[in-house]
Amino acid sequence: MLQLLKDSMLAKVGGLLLLVLLLCIPLAEIDRINNERGDSQREAAAELAATYAGPQTVVGPLLLVPYVERWMEPLRDAQGKVIGQEARSKEMAHVVFPDKLHIEGSMTPQQRYRGIFKIPFYTLDATLSGGFAAFDPEAVAHSEPDSKIEFKAPLVAFNVSDLRGLDGSPALTVNGAELRLRQRVPGLPDDSWFANGIHAPLGAAALAAWQSRAALPFEMKLSLVGQDTLSMVPISEETSAHLKSPWAHPSFGGRFLAAKREVTPQGFDAHWRVSSLVSSAREQVRADLAGRADATAASANGNVRAGPQPFNPQSFDVSLAQPINVYSMSTRAGKYGALFIGLVLMAAFMFELFRKLRLHPVQYGLVGLSIAIFFLLLLALSEKLAFWLAYAGAAGASVLLLGIYFAAVLGSWKRGAGFAAFVAVLYGALYGLLASESNALLLGALLIFGMLSALMLMTRKVDWYALSRRPEAAPAALVDPA
Repeated sequence: MLQLLKDSMLAKVGGLLLLVLLLCIPLAEIDRINNERGDSQREAAAELAATYAGPQTVVGPLLLVPYVERWMEPLRDAQGKVIGQEARSKEMAHVVFPDKLHIEGSMTPQQRYRGIFKIPFYTLDATLSGGFAAFDPEAVAHSEPDSKIEFKAPLVAFNVSDLRGLDGSPALTVNGAELRLRQRVPGLPDDSWFANGIHAPLGAAALAAWQSRAALPFEMKLSLVGQDTLSMVPISEETSAHLKSPWAHPSFGGRFLAAKREVTPQGFDAHWRVSSLVSSAREQVRADLAGRADATAASANGNVRAGPQPFNPQSFDVSLAQPINVYSMSTRAGKYGALFIGLVLMAAFMFELFRKLRLHPVQYGLVGLSIAIFFLLLLALSEKLAFWLAYAGAAGASVLLLGIYFAAVLGSWKRGAGFAAFVAVLYGALYGLLASESNALLLGALLIFGMLSALMLMTRKVDWYALSRRPEAAPAALVDPA
């Protein structure tokens, strides 16, 4: 019975399938290590964001006009009878958005390190220019009937998501006069994201122009450091932006994509143009300045604010994407691990079948394990070298090992070289799958179909039953009793 199982081709094929399943265990462990390294990279990015600067969202400049609304309310006694009038008041701020805002800037990429991990940063050098329309007091709505509004001196407000990224103080000029920027924005609720920004009261000349209802042009020169992503919020009637950078792998995102962009190996050049007619960013900013929390996040009584609210306005973004993320590439390569091992073992089985050689299950196991180790070697090398170089090194070492091993196992350097050439072709096909992400499914399907077709054509005349049949013993010679 044991000899029958040993000689059975069906049993050998079943054993190879079981071996492929067992080799999925080290593949899964390598994938776990890869995920852990990817998590470590993200933790390194979060640490740099906490200690240096994170992704930046730019909002402003805009004009805040503080005012006091005063009115009279009836004063009643315990029985509800009116016994007089009581003066009431509340302080608010009217928001004036720019008529036009143009952002002209350049992003200079840089790399920062946390351990072995490289995290992309940028320095934005930009000029923000535009103007505020003449102020109309009648545009300010009264919240109480018969109330009077007393306006205070307006101020220019500006904010980015991480003020630590400001490289020096921005140079702000309004109506031709330079203003001095100060920390925090007064008169805003504590739960307003914008309250943590910077502001500047209008100078005497600008204030006089404002009071005479003249338009106020402004210009701000900004130097800002950020991590990976820059987001710009379109708060004006018409917001336009022009950014350029020597980074050749940008990723455009946000609510509004670039209207025009040019990406070359020397960098990118992108233009945006967003109208307030298609954006709700102004309403989102206005709601934040008013400190209004979402009703679903309010406290049970509905009168107490629920604390600081997340501020995620509509924006247009550009990110300095990594051209190759070694951990995502290693993960994608590992997804083909079981298939790759199966194809190599199939090739070894074909050598055994057609060359009438006997390979031990241990030999099959060592071959499969060497392929699994390739993926671990690829991960380790890609942290130190460019991915293509790491892939070439890991694949070259694996091909050389299998060539030398099979030259001895198959008893011929020519056979060993032929087997190594087959494995090299598989590694080349796998790299093609990884390099062509948009066509990975098509190439993978063609690879599997091609290998299956080759197997079927090569074995179309094989008598599988004859391969499993034990050779019959020769009949004994007849002995002459005489």
